[in-house]
Amino acid sequence: MQALALEVEDLFKSFGDVQAVRGVSFVVGHGEIFGLLGSNGAGKTTTIRMVLDLIQPDSGRIAVLGAPFGEATKARVGYLPEERGLYRDMKLWDVLVYLGQLKGLSAALARQRTEHYLRMVELWEARNLKVEALSRGMGQKAQFVAAAQHEPDLVIIDEPFSGLDPVNTAVIRSLIYSMRDRGAAVIMSTHQMHQVEEMCQRILLIDRGRPVLYGDLDEIRERFSSNAVEVALSGALGEVPGVLRSEQREDVYRLYLAEGTTPEALLRYLVSAPGVEVHRFERVRTSLDEIFVQTVGHRAEGTSEGEVAA
Repeated sequence: MQALALEVEDLFKSFGDVQAVRGVSFVVGHGEIFGLLGSNGAGKTTTIRMVLDLIQPDSGRIAVLGAPFGEATKARVGYLPEERGLYRDMKLWDVLVYLGQLKGLSAALARQRTEHYLRMVELWEARNLKVEALSRGMGQKAQFVAAAQHEPDLVIIDEPFSGLDPVNTAVIRSLIYSMRDRGAAVIMSTHQMHQVEEMCQRILLIDRGRPVLYGDLDEIRERFSSNAVEVALSGALGEVPGVLRSEQREDVYRLYLAEGTTPEALLRYLVSAPGVEVHRFERVRTSLDEIFVQTVGHRAEGTSEGEVAA
């Protein structure tokens, strides 16, 4: 991993009797997209607010771009909150140029960046509309421009695809990739697990304020994967040694392997089996949705009555 953009160490925060964040630690490097995951009330938003210095932790350490959050840091951070909030009675162009200057851009550079990003998200033709006249999807993209146009080194985006159709989702996804590719650290908090699987390199899953899964996404999925493969083939499969059971849907089989049977050994058997032609063979990997349910559901079943959900 490249140099760290964010370091969070052993963070705690309570509101009265409610423990919202309990021992959360993670790091995010420049040039990566990091997934911050959890159910509603898990502690994600509280963690983000502490990172942004909007609220103070009870204990723990936070370093943003190598130092405690301060005035010099603000212009290097971008934030897309889940609750959107542009000035509704201003023209889109005016509000974005104004916000760009608040982030330290000169008037000329703010105008240049505003035009560049409005064209990138296909809102240039709407620049003279008042914010209140924008559709939900247009407003979402406009808010994203406000968070990205000063080209921050750390970007925190909360539910970036909420309210977007597939075309606009692709536009925003491309913009997130462009931020990553120029070296920014991107923290993405979302309930859309398929977006996390596609875009994130590493994740942190928080449940009831506590970290429960943290690390490389591929390694986590491998850890939760069952010993099963999916095979598309033609011909009669028959009984296969080392297969405990099989499920068939048309010409696709899901084969659950006995302990000690490897996918490689099964593939060699199928390739050499008479009358069988293998068209596709792949290991079944547990989806992040399934991992989320397994992890959070298991913890919920084991939670004592004295625990308070944050």
